[in-house]
Amino acid sequence: MIVRPQQNWFRLLFVWKGSVLQTIVPQLVFMFLVGLLALRTDGKVFGEKVPLNTIPFTLVGVALTIFLAFRNNASYDRYWESRKMWGNIVVSLRSLASQVICYLPADASEFDRLQFIRRLIAFAHALNHQLRKTDSSGPLSSYLPPEDAKSLSGKHFQPVAILHGMRSTLAEMQKAGHISDTRLWMMDAQLNELGAMVAGCERIASTPIPLAYGVLLHRTVYAYCVLLPFGLVDSIGIATPFISVFVSYTLIALEAIASDISEPFGKAPNNLALDAITRNIERSLLELCEQAIPEEMVVDSDYQLT
Repeated sequence: MIVRPQQNWFRLLFVWKGSVLQTIVPQLVFMFLVGLLALRTDGKVFGEKVPLNTIPFTLVGVALTIFLAFRNNASYDRYWESRKMWGNIVVSLRSLASQVICYLPADASEFDRLQFIRRLIAFAHALNHQLRKTDSSGPLSSYLPPEDAKSLSGKHFQPVAILHGMRSTLAEMQKAGHISDTRLWMMDAQLNELGAMVAGCERIASTPIPLAYGVLLHRTVYAYCVLLPFGLVDSIGIATPFISVFVSYTLIALEAIASDISEPFGKAPNNLALDAITRNIERSLLELCEQAIPEEMVVDSDYQLT
């Protein structure tokens, strides 16, 4: 996720780090060369004049803008829904940790409470790594007993397995009479909420926007941008390459942003900062236990928070 301090209107015009512009420079250079070609040949291809003017581009441009808006809205819906689900995860983990600390009886050892909350932290790390398809062995070995971390190493759905283990622990304590039925129900409701958020994240991660939409939009944008100089050259002359690049920047950048945020759990610059969210969960739960907390994650030199 790109995190920059607030810029005034003038400096914002020249922002480079964190801008999608740096990823689409090759495409814009290509469009500028096409504009120069149209200007040099006076809008001719193989000696034949391309019979284009601004009218068809106006009509197609309106339709293309609507389609781009639809794609961006669909992508942002996925991005924002993912962020809300992780927000719900934070709420449920904090609530469950507080309930464990406050509701377990005095004769329950502090180690059991702390170990349970360390499993909550391991759950957040496991979900983060599952969504990003990265190795979770490091965080799990830090927060789980060696035998538990080893048993999870071969599992495909580690967050679900951790939730199952915590529910089993609570069930055993209820059978032993350490937790009343009401308090068990309260804590089990938080586990259910966490399970629902895991399923929601898996749904987004495993169901991309249909490829046909992306292919159609990609082809239409580039066809429009390549033909645009030949429709402008008669009306604006020497300004054709520059206006073509400006219009191309708008359309290609919108497509690039939509592509980035449609997969919110990745590590692209505009994806969710899952590592930072997980670190905040870790810090928050350890603070509830009055344990030492790790440093907060900070933005790197490229204004990116992973």
